[in-house]
Amino acid sequence: MRLWQIPAGVWTLGFVSLLMDVSSEMIHALLPVYLVTVLGTSAMTVGIIEGIAESTAQITKIFSGALSDWLGRRKLLAALGYGLAALTKPIFPLAPTVGWLVAARFIDRIGKGIRGAPRDALIADLSPEEVRGGSYGLRQSLDTIGAVVGPLIAIALMWLTANHFTAVFWIAVIPAFLSFALILFAVHEPERPAGLRRIESPMSVGELRRLGSAYFWVVAIAATFTLARFSEAFLILKAQNVGLAIALVPAVLVLMNVVYALAAYPAGAVSDLVDRRAILVAGFVLLIVADAVLAWAETVTAVGVGIALWGLHMGFTQGLLSTLVADTAPAELRGTAFGVFNLASGVATLAASVIAGWLWDVTGPRGTFLAGAGFTIVALVGMWAVYGRLPKNRSQRAA
Repeated sequence: MRLWQIPAGVWTLGFVSLLMDVSSEMIHALLPVYLVTVLGTSAMTVGIIEGIAESTAQITKIFSGALSDWLGRRKLLAALGYGLAALTKPIFPLAPTVGWLVAARFIDRIGKGIRGAPRDALIADLSPEEVRGGSYGLRQSLDTIGAVVGPLIAIALMWLTANHFTAVFWIAVIPAFLSFALILFAVHEPERPAGLRRIESPMSVGELRRLGSAYFWVVAIAATFTLARFSEAFLILKAQNVGLAIALVPAVLVLMNVVYALAAYPAGAVSDLVDRRAILVAGFVLLIVADAVLAWAETVTAVGVGIALWGLHMGFTQGLLSTLVADTAPAELRGTAFGVFNLASGVATLAASVIAGWLWDVTGPRGTFLAGAGFTIVALVGMWAVYGRLPKNRSQRAA
């Protein structure tokens, strides 16, 4: 597969995600350290804030995804979500207390939740089956490039402003509004196929049953795996724990996301040609290795290796899980499918971040990362148990 085979609409959605991620990651790369070193919160508080924020985004997706199936249109809700996220960005530099930051993070993630499932379903609507893995991989790579550029800008601005957090947060507002403008004026939704069944009650028991057993196995495996994938805030705290300077802390996310961006498209493209399940298993194994390295790392170099492996596992798994959802769900229920998928992941995200924060405070970094490895092993065992029920790729549709 060649990059130019990916539909133009997928490219545009990728750049929309890229710009919003530049904005978000400029803030999020600094927020854990800002909370701990400036506002004096605990690691467990960071975990709770991150868990609530990310799970809110995931849970909101179930409603926006179902609504997009009922409307038969995706772009309106996706644009609404990007617009809400853009409008809430100025709250971050204005927030005087932890409560304000929690509110800003919460509202920002609601915007992410509103746009997530409709956008992911729209990618499937835009992409022919033979390039679906590559399309999700490309979107994930472009999104992740934004997550690289954002922390790099944050590093430069922290150096130029002598660690002036508020100034960096203000500058982060700009790309968020550019992202909103791009989806409004440059993304064109395809016409709904004439023969596609209309959905009246997407969350009814009957419609959920139509999603099929293979789809629900994908959801179960992803939820278990998400318990091992606690917030990247703990990667930042680990780097600071071994002595990385505060001004360089955003480099943690830069390294992770460079590897992630480089791996996501190739993993997705290869999955269109070979067995998707084998690539997913490889991603699980990579996370186990990453957790083991981070658990025993005592130097910045060792932490860097662990973070790079963490990024590699993300490239092998995140776009691929989305592809499997699109592979196993009926076209008219893809919004609902992505919504339910993200609801399950959201509940697991909240649990994972709270558990990670508690383990960090009680046992330190080692206990946190070893617990992550343990949850990944459980997910890997579950994957092997249902291996034959999942589709290899587009040529093998599971029943």
